[in-house]
Amino acid sequence: MENKLYAPIIGGNYADPSIIRVGEDYYMTHSSYKLTPGLIIWHSRDLLHWTKVGAALTRYGGDVWAPDFAVHNGRYYIYYPAGGTNWVVTAEHPAGPWSEPVNLGIKGIDPGHTVGPDGKRYLHMSGGYIVELSDDGLSVAGEAREIYEGWRYPEDWVVEGYSLEGPKVTYHNGYYYLTVAIGGTAGPPTSHMAVSSRSRTPWGPWEHSPYNPVVRTWSKEEAWWSKGHASLIDAPDGQWWMVYHAYASGYHTLGRQTLLEPIEWTEDGWFRAAGKAEANPAAEAFKFQDSFQEPGLCLEWQTEGTEPEQRFRTGPGGLIASGASEKERHSPLFYMPAHKRYMAEVEVALEGEVEGRLVLYYNDYAYLGLGVHGGGVRFFRSFKNYATMPSDSGYAWVRIVNDEHIVSFYYSFDGTKWMKYDKVVDASGMHHNTLGGFQSLRIGLDAVGRGKAVFRKFTYKEL
Repeated sequence: MENKLYAPIIGGNYADPSIIRVGEDYYMTHSSYKLTPGLIIWHSRDLLHWTKVGAALTRYGGDVWAPDFAVHNGRYYIYYPAGGTNWVVTAEHPAGPWSEPVNLGIKGIDPGHTVGPDGKRYLHMSGGYIVELSDDGLSVAGEAREIYEGWRYPEDWVVEGYSLEGPKVTYHNGYYYLTVAIGGTAGPPTSHMAVSSRSRTPWGPWEHSPYNPVVRTWSKEEAWWSKGHASLIDAPDGQWWMVYHAYASGYHTLGRQTLLEPIEWTEDGWFRAAGKAEANPAAEAFKFQDSFQEPGLCLEWQTEGTEPEQRFRTGPGGLIASGASEKERHSPLFYMPAHKRYMAEVEVALEGEVEGRLVLYYNDYAYLGLGVHGGGVRFFRSFKNYATMPSDSGYAWVRIVNDEHIVSFYYSFDGTKWMKYDKVVDASGMHHNTLGGFQSLRIGLDAVGRGKAVFRKFTYKEL
């Protein structure tokens, strides 16, 4: 591949990338937060084109933040924080199946695995801490201790906060290179960054790279904001790369996406960015369709704070969603959009006193969409319901078009003649900087009320 910045290689809210190479195969995982299945495993042969091949977490296990994908003595590990502690899952193959989570019983976030010159295993943690692991990597063998003071940026830089996080360790030519994230993960466009230091051991002493920061957004005029949280990987041809996350300029609503950039090693043993231009490997407009005819849901679908099978199941007739009360906390079934302009469409049929919904959802307090109920189709927001377009057919086709934050709504009672709902919304503020939570604006399917909604022929299309 040419030395270019490839952005994004994975669109949508896939933050905190951690990557490994097994021969000519690459595997990567990200933060999954409260989404289940969690810790989605991605596979690639060229670093540009990625497919989902598994999930390390099939049951809800808390708010899962920045993981570390590691391989040691032919076995694979993912270390991750959730619920105020840290966990590990293991597998014989990077795509799984994965073990049940093991609680390591240590605080802190963003673990980063390495093996020292003494042959012992360690986890680097946020804040500059390190803790020794047992030989099998499934428990800790001591107390965490502080061994690293991060590189400091000039006081006049515009950042969200220092926040030393995301330690990733790369052993290369006799040095341990510790690459960390500082500057805060969101906030202003110039906040986040990745910096590096090196030592002959995993516990120091450390010297800081003269090329720091190795990744940063320098101006809000750039195409990618809050760049940071980098992981290094080498290719079979000897080229080195780093993956990291960033927000598309003006599109916090899409979350932190995964970017790829080449690095080069200098004569004095440091690495620095070697990108020349921006490129997008996607050649055609993306399209995804699901008829929900398979025995189970594919990995494109997730729920938040629960497992999908609690309320959603597939079958010959389509996706059946069991209704839930409007007042109780429940999760729609989510699909992750990855484009600035897209359309989502689905057919909805009703069984009982229920409303089938196609939504754009950030959290329980910020969502909007179209609902199909016994009296027709209506538009709603989290704080207001609007007029119903009447029909007593018990089914309809609904469509949402998000055109660079400007969201329009369409409906049809026969699947052929489409009508535009008399409401258009600006959704540009539905993101982390205004609402918190590090989520993105997601497409959801939901059923509210007593009964079931049946969804058929879901289509997502980049415009």
